Parts: sequence; C-alpha cells; structure tokens
Amino acid sequence: MKRKPKAKKSSPASSRNRTESRRGIDKASRTKKIRLLVADDHVLILEGLAATIGRQNDMTVVAKASNGREAVELWSTHRPDVSLLDLRMPKLNGVGVIREVRDLDVSARVIVHTTYDTDEEIYQAIRAGAKAYLLKDAPLEELLDAIRKVHAGETCIPPALGAKLASRMSGEAMTGREMDVLRLLARGKSNKEIGATLFISETTVKTHVRSIFAKLSVMSRTEAIAAANQRGLIQL
Repeated sequence: MKRKPKAKKSSPASSRNRTESRRGIDKASRTKKIRLLVADDHVLILEGLAATIGRQNDMTVVAKASNGREAVELWSTHRPDVSLLDLRMPKLNGVGVIREVRDLDVSARVIVHTTYDTDEEIYQAIRAGAKAYLLKDAPLEELLDAIRKVHAGETCIPPALGAKLASRMSGEAMTGREMDVLRLLARGKSNKEIGATLFISETTVKTHVRSIFAKLSVMSRTEAIAAANQRGLIQL
C-alpha cells in the first residue's frame, strides 16, 4: 500500500508573507474609505447624518462640528476628503467656512446640505467653491451618491437648483454699497438715517434705492425687502 505524499509544510517566511499580504489588503481597503467632516448646528441632524454615513462600507466620519468656526478648525486638523456643511450656522456660516477651507487648500471638496434654496445662497455657495448643493429633504441615496461623485472630482447640483443658479447668474448683481443700503432698508431706516449711517448724502441714498428697485424688479420698499429676503440677499 502506497503512502500518500506528505503535504509540504509552509515555511515561516511564506506564512509571514501571506499574513503581511492580508494586512496590506485590509489596510488598503481601510484607506479607500471616503473620510468626511459633517457640520450642522442641529444636534439631531448632525448625529443622524454621522450615524448614517458611518454605516456605509466606503465612508467614515472623521469629525463632527456644531458651528462654522469649529468646522474650519476640525477641517484643518483632519483634512477630510469631503466636507458636508449646513449653510446657516453660528459663529461662521457655510459660505464663510468654504472660503476659509479653500484658502487652506484650493482642492478641498465641499457639499452644502441645507434647507435653504434661495438663488442668492446657491450662487454664493457655488461661487465660494462648493462642489455640490443639496436640500435636506433630498432622498438619502441622492446624498450618498453626491458624496461619492464629489469625492471622484465631479459636481452635483439638482436641475431645479441649477435653474435658480442660472437665473441668479444672468441677473445684475448688487454692488457692495447697494447691499449696505438694502440691509438698512430692511431695518426700517429712512433715507436720511441711511445717509447718516453710511456717511453719504440723502440724494446718493435715493440713487441707490432706485437702482435696488430696478435690479429686484419692484416698485416699493416693502416689495424690495420681501424680494431680497426671498432671494437670500438678506435674512429677516
């Protein structure tokens, strides 16, 4: 009766190589995860987003911020692949965060995730460097898809928001001085009071007011304030 040949024993070196190879694969799979910073001043939303994103096989949350200033500091510390930002946050709003983060790294990838869809806010966010703009009532899969697209270097703006952005970009922008006048109009100031505050003549104030009316296609102060608020130029 023939004896079966004995199976060759693995050498310690080959076993070690296989172990190191497996470790290398594990390490590679871990590094492939998209590292995210999530910022929102509503705790329930912040924790919910972090938990949902954390359950994805290809994503991990490396930092959570509850205000804009904290978001910038955490971004600087962790350098995430993608940042998911609320637009209206205390201490520093989303647009301010985008600007400061992109000052640190122009290639920073940011997604704005907000309940606000005024044409001015969309415009300011994209102008600052946001790669995607999504509303909080968007389906979860749309959000996750946007994260993956932005990480891959793409942009993501839903058609309805893209139309608002196009409308805003085609319109004539307010000058800095007109914005100063508009904000004071919204506070109920008279032309005389606005002139005194800004150190300009009442006649100059009237000129700015007429220009504001023309750009907003309105005929009165009340309409101007309502239209500016709707467009996101001011926040009442």
